[in-house]
Amino acid sequence: MFFHIVLERNMQLHPRHFGPHLRDKLVSKLIKDVEGTCSGRHGFVVAITGVEDIGKGLIREGTGYVTFPVKYQCVVFRPFKGEILEAFVTMVNKMGFFAEAGPVQIFVSNHLIPDDMEFQSGDVPNYTTSDGSVCFCLISSSYESLHHV
Repeated sequence: MFFHIVLERNMQLHPRHFGPHLRDKLVSKLIKDVEGTCSGRHGFVVAITGVEDIGKGLIREGTGYVTFPVKYQCVVFRPFKGEILEAFVTMVNKMGFFAEAGPVQIFVSNHLIPDDMEFQSGDVPNYTTSDGSVCFCLISSSYESLHHV
């Protein structure tokens, strides 16, 4: 499910970026650092839609960097247990299949695949049904990401 929420983040900026375009630098750094990341609490940050407030900066002693509290709006994708998802199947093998729903990668084990679906090996392995459709309910989720918010 997609949500439009407000989040806060402390952004550090090097003094060379100070000047008339300070706000633009902060916003572009925020987009670069946050879009595409994942947090277990909020899910995947799909897009930043606006910046509500940039607070007063605090100078970090010894480095010259300034930390700005930034409050921003963003769209996040967070699937919930029991939610019905539409996904694209990306790989099929005898253990089950992998699919993608937006930024989420899903694995459906063959133990959870209904009996009316049969695994067909060959050049293009697949699971077939009488009507050709697949619908699934999310049983559990875990978040893995190289970048965390």
